[in-house]
Amino acid sequence: MLELSILGFLYEKPLHGYELKERIHGLSGHVRPVSDGALYPAITRLVRNSLVDSRTEPGASAAPRRTLSLTPDGRRELLARLRTPKDAEISDGQRFFTLLAFLGHLPDPADQAAVLRRRQEFLTAPASFFYEGGSPVTVEREPDLFRQGMLRIARATGTAEKAWLAEALRELDAAPSPPEETA
Repeated sequence: MLELSILGFLYEKPLHGYELKERIHGLSGHVRPVSDGALYPAITRLVRNSLVDSRTEPGASAAPRRTLSLTPDGRRELLARLRTPKDAEISDGQRFFTLLAFLGHLPDPADQAAVLRRRQEFLTAPASFFYEGGSPVTVEREPDLFRQGMLRIARATGTAEKAWLAEALRELDAAPSPPEETA
């Protein structure tokens, strides 16, 4: 998810490393803090794979700053990752939110809708945090007050997300496809 966030934010505009870290922190830092020990090696990998360009510029004070920008290969990589997200990026709520933050970069509404349909399908499968005899435990069958709270919150969140997905899919299905690019 870190690489997807880097590519996604750099798709929007070139950024300095610190600015990029702040944007990633704003997106998911409250759940998954981003350390320099994770961010800068990820940037180095993306630069080494020619997905991100790094250039040094004079800083506002005396220290030079590294500006990062997306390469054409990086743009293609981001769009490919958005079109075909991993299963964990569909099933894990925080990973899905990261994916959702950049899904608007896909130019074709049909591609966007395909990703949302995968999430919708995942949400319609019976699930719970707790199972008894192989069946999901519902809030009505859970005697523990705190587990009831978990299940009620998850149900309310799931209901709201399903409603939004249905609304977004109706809008995307009605949207025209972009014109095909000519070579």
